[in-house]
Amino acid sequence: MDNEFPIKTYRSIWISDLHLGTEGNKSEMLLEFLKSNESKYLYLVGDIIDAWRMKKKMYWHQDHNDIVQKILRKARKGTKVTLIPGNHDELLKQFTDFSFGKISIKKRGIHQLADGRKALILHGDEFDAIILNAKWLAKIGSALYEFILKLNDLFNFCRRKLGFSYWSLSQYLKGQTKHAINFIGNFEFAVSDSAKRANADVVICGHIHRPEIKKIDNILYCNDGDWVESCTALVEDEFGNLSLIDWGVEREKIKDRKLNSENLTNTAA
Repeated sequence: MDNEFPIKTYRSIWISDLHLGTEGNKSEMLLEFLKSNESKYLYLVGDIIDAWRMKKKMYWHQDHNDIVQKILRKARKGTKVTLIPGNHDELLKQFTDFSFGKISIKKRGIHQLADGRKALILHGDEFDAIILNAKWLAKIGSALYEFILKLNDLFNFCRRKLGFSYWSLSQYLKGQTKHAINFIGNFEFAVSDSAKRANADVVICGHIHRPEIKKIDNILYCNDGDWVESCTALVEDEFGNLSLIDWGVEREKIKDRKLNSENLTNTAA
């Protein structure tokens, strides 16, 4: 797949919850993003490979190979790549503090932003009581979640046929559920408290598939989102400013600018 998007460079990029090995992963969009965005630091913040789902059903598209190869290529070319395993790829936790193919595996990460702030990086699954105390219950929830993702895919297939861009139905449903809202709130406060105890100014995580940047009790809480629903990443510019990229929205803006430019060129001719 040729890259039709201009390349942008950031100081740091954080992505998580890729869930490679599942049908729900938006691999084509993720590959576009990786080809179009470079950085000095790249953090893979957990659930990169979904070993839970792969035990039940093996699914590995060529795009998934391409994504792994692209990340390895970035590491070989000098990008400092750090992997922090989550709950779906917890088998990698046994390799903490090892490096494979110039990719370092860490339980948690510490990153100093360009403006001097200290950022604690973690997946976030250690704050999920369901994961810690009842894995069988979590897997029942995972099956329901898989159904919602398939519904999301069908919904967006219909949107594409009607000429509309990608929109996450599953994120919308999650936002309308009181229990989910309460869980997300508790999770955000627990993660932020952990950063405070680590004397960090910023905490960066994934896990709950809810992209967000906000202040919680003097800690800047950042969740980089995911690549099965939101298709988002967290980025740091050369000055240490943090922002979220919604690739579904960004790619449409780029395509529109390109189309407008071509139309102006054709009109001038």
